[in-house]
Amino acid sequence: MSGYFATVPSPIGSLLLVSDGEALTAVEMEPHRPEIAGGARPDNGPLRAVIEQLEQYFAGERTDFDLPLRPHGTEFQQRVWQGLLTIPYGHTTSYGALALELGNPTGSRAVGLANGRNPIAVIVPCHRVIGADGSLTGYGGGLDRKRWLLSHEVTVLSKLGPTAGPVIPVGLW
Repeated sequence: MSGYFATVPSPIGSLLLVSDGEALTAVEMEPHRPEIAGGARPDNGPLRAVIEQLEQYFAGERTDFDLPLRPHGTEFQQRVWQGLLTIPYGHTTSYGALALELGNPTGSRAVGLANGRNPIAVIVPCHRVIGADGSLTGYGGGLDRKRWLLSHEVTVLSKLGPTAGPVIPVGLW
């Protein structure tokens, strides 16, 4: 693999960003997998827009991302990750509901597995998927980070007021 990587601080810990030079291929939370940037060289220049948009997101100034993404995965994983991008900021869905949207009403486990392999954390919002009962379930970055991200988004939406749309309660977390 060739490309670039940068490590940036965030309120949820250090994030490892990886780019192939044209698109973002990974956002990894610590502890970072050393092989994720294998062959890439440290250079935040090609990742400047990613860093800026993540800083804006964490500051509560950005509710969506406008970045070229190139996550690597199976066709099914790609479909799940595309589905994640449709979940509105500050809102959640369940694994079963996402499976249903993807045309696989009994595929909640498969959706959960694909969700857990999302290589572009935060930006591809796998943290917005919760259990059918509204509880927090599995998150590669840990449930504390998932809880923080969801709380952050709900807080930002509540500050934006009624023009941001209704804030939907996100369950029991």
